Amino acid sequence: MTKKTISAAIAAIAALAVCASTTAAAAAAAADSKTVEVMHWWTSGGEARALSVLKDGVKQRGFGWKDAPIAGGGGEAARTVLKARVASGNPPEAMQMLGFTIAEYASQDLLTNLDPLAAKEGWDKLVPGPIQRFSKVDGHWVAVPVDIHRTNWIWANKKIFDQLHLTPPKTFDELVADAAVIRKAGYIPLAHGGQPWQEATLFDSAVMSAGGPKFYTQALVDLDPKALGSKTMEKAFDQMRALRAMVDPSFPGRDWNLATAMVINGKAAMQIMGDWAKGEFANAGKKANVDYLCFQYPGTQGDFIFNTDQFATFKKSDASLAGEYAFASTVLDKDVQAKFNQIKGSIPARLDVPQDGFDECGQKSMADLRAAVKSGTMVGSFAHGHAMTDGPKNAVYDVVTHFFNSNQSSADAVKQLVDAVANAK
Repeated sequence: MTKKTISAAIAAIAALAVCASTTAAAAAAAADSKTVEVMHWWTSGGEARALSVLKDGVKQRGFGWKDAPIAGGGGEAARTVLKARVASGNPPEAMQMLGFTIAEYASQDLLTNLDPLAAKEGWDKLVPGPIQRFSKVDGHWVAVPVDIHRTNWIWANKKIFDQLHLTPPKTFDELVADAAVIRKAGYIPLAHGGQPWQEATLFDSAVMSAGGPKFYTQALVDLDPKALGSKTMEKAFDQMRALRAMVDPSFPGRDWNLATAMVINGKAAMQIMGDWAKGEFANAGKKANVDYLCFQYPGTQGDFIFNTDQFATFKKSDASLAGEYAFASTVLDKDVQAKFNQIKGSIPARLDVPQDGFDECGQKSMADLRAAVKSGTMVGSFAHGHAMTDGPKNAVYDVVTHFFNSNQSSADAVKQLVDAVANAK
């Protein structure tokens, strides 16, 4: 073979290689355009089962699901990872978000405008106004809610309650008395995980119980110094001190789902936690009013402290917009909302989903939600980013968790609370 022939052969091979490489790159790009990367922090058993409903819905719309889980019940780790990825110009297509975090990214013009899809599917008439407050920024839909959680729940082991002839307490004093009976019988009264977000979740209910919806709004939404520094707020801290006496010595650092497992397994009698805990009971094959009880934290019966998991989609190329719209449409699909929330323990973010298929706890929550929407008493959870922005929220977190893990007096905690919020504004 001559040099000329060899050179021609090499050139032909090179051309074929370039062509193959180009074809492969095009195929990879096409595959990527049909895949939606979803970042979230749902890693417990019940959460993972619920998430599979969303995955299936996205696949039915012709798109793949690239899972990007970041463990951590409150989502702090996931938010840190997201900030790093946004800073490097590589955000996921979709990200689970809570509360004011949505507006933070929308203000930087990073989120997809979902108005065309919202108009087509009638979201304005389906989603409660207090939820839309976080889904929209400057009147534009930039996030889609997948659920509505309620934080002022108590989950109880029915066998323990039956054995000790206890009924759900109606007042906080009754809760304290029941806890004494439970401890005397050899059980842990309150399963708790010593993490700031979990202690803040207790504080949600304590503030509502001490002062009601109007006071809760004045203190934790409006950040009124008089409410924050009041005797009513001292009563909330008094409740926190009483709750601290109900937990076991090994509570520091415990994940929330491990605390739920203590109730499921009969080691502890109760847990104060949002209704995502119900997903763990369901995942363990337990049934409401058969294996466990659900009731509102004493003094908050009928009140609705909410947080809502939403998904925002990040601006990408025009080619990826179809995937983002398909994902958003899946999240608010009526059937998906029903199936997802029945597993997750939450209730749908759509008001038109029937109660069929939901257990007694879910039906009670759905009825209370509708009543709270009408009465204007549906209030956002401080603990889960729906009452105040991150600056004041983190400051209150610090005060609450310091109090819970020290011997500080309620009066001193209230003074510290007022100063912390003032400095964080």
